[in-house]
Amino acid sequence: MASTTAPIVLASNRGPVSFAFEDDGTLTPRRGGGGLVSGLSAIGTEQRSVWVCAALSDADRAAARQGLTEPDVRMLDIDAGTFARAYNGIANSTLWFVHHLLYDTPTKPVFGAQFRREWASYEAYNRSFAEALAACAEPGAAVLVQDYHLSLTPRLLRELRPDVKIAHFSHTPWAPPDYYRLLPDDIAPQVLEGILGADHAGFLTERWARAFADCCREVLGAAVSEDLVVTHSGRATRLGVHGLGADAEFLRERAHRSDVDARLAALREAVGDRRTIVRVDRTELSKNIVRGLQAYQHLLRTRGEWLDRVVHIAFAYPSRHDLPEYREYTAAVLRTAQEINDEFGTPSWQPVMLHVNDDFPRSLAAYRLADVALVNPIRDGMNLVAKEIPVVSDAGVALVLSREAGAHAELGDDALTVNPYDVIQTAEALHAALTMPEDERSGRSKRLAEASTALPPTAWFMQQLDALTGGQPAQE
Repeated sequence: MASTTAPIVLASNRGPVSFAFEDDGTLTPRRGGGGLVSGLSAIGTEQRSVWVCAALSDADRAAARQGLTEPDVRMLDIDAGTFARAYNGIANSTLWFVHHLLYDTPTKPVFGAQFRREWASYEAYNRSFAEALAACAEPGAAVLVQDYHLSLTPRLLRELRPDVKIAHFSHTPWAPPDYYRLLPDDIAPQVLEGILGADHAGFLTERWARAFADCCREVLGAAVSEDLVVTHSGRATRLGVHGLGADAEFLRERAHRSDVDARLAALREAVGDRRTIVRVDRTELSKNIVRGLQAYQHLLRTRGEWLDRVVHIAFAYPSRHDLPEYREYTAAVLRTAQEINDEFGTPSWQPVMLHVNDDFPRSLAAYRLADVALVNPIRDGMNLVAKEIPVVSDAGVALVLSREAGAHAELGDDALTVNPYDVIQTAEALHAALTMPEDERSGRSKRLAEASTALPPTAWFMQQLDALTGGQPAQE
């Protein structure tokens, strides 16, 4: 199946390269970034690696069929319908909803015939990955499987290649047992047993690791030791915590390029001498953008001193618009922002500056400008925005942070903590952040930046690899 094998193999839904059709029909590759890409680069030239990923678009699938991917990338040409059912139906509409506690339970979920068809596709999608990994892994290889899209893959790979070392990492929160049991009684054990096929299962915080252990104990009857080793069906899986941090070197360099400077100047002109509250999110249901806007609205209604003295810069980039819930949520964000501007705006003051077009340089400019950062997710595995803003901030930033963000475990001491459902408390936290003395804000911001960069992406990836191999190189 594979022309390239290696002692280190990585698996993720999205890979390090994607393709696009040009006007003349040719395919152009684009190399991606992020923690996994920089982590694999850190392995260096001493050890070879292969990255197994899915073809996400028609262009990707065409490239995979034509063999245009790089030698160290294996892009899987999974049937488009199977992929859509696995990705949208199970990964993003079931597992994501469970782990982020997003269901409106009086009406959803409904696990009927459509769900069973989607689940069969999810199994087939995971099996495709397991078979590709088995073909790419050299004897005794280290295989690192990433995220909820591939929760079944470790067990399937274990059956095919018992000689390899397997790690799985969850980038999401993990649901507590009572909520996890929303899944059908025959499905909930399969997800847990899939991950337990790994030798090492990693999580972003201890809270999520312990929630997974609790589910294993209550759903599977597994034994869990004090040091978080889960034993089930004669196998032991060690749980680990690897708190992904911000890439300070990249962010600080990128945030001071000319395109960011130009956008910063434009933002400053629009804001004037007013204070700024900044949020940067996808229009993802768990990000809680609407309640954040409602908290800002309450601030303006109850704290008249902020009228015409503050601007809420809100970047809400569209996400998963092939799902109706996300289209409706984006519409609610737009509607709420317009209501605030209609209620409080004047010819010279727009209280909410909402942007929905993704623009990374503009986001970095807002990071630099922010007096206050609002990060109030309902639930989040980590939330890197909370870590990135203090790193990039020009003059120091006050962070209003949901206690339900994974980042709160590391940043809570120097953030203003809020219950994400309490808009009045959030409004009061925004007021406290806006009125924080400059020296206090500066001190908190520096400590936040230090905590945020404790485990940058390269070190985060290598820590997972070391946890799997015991610090020894994968076998050549």
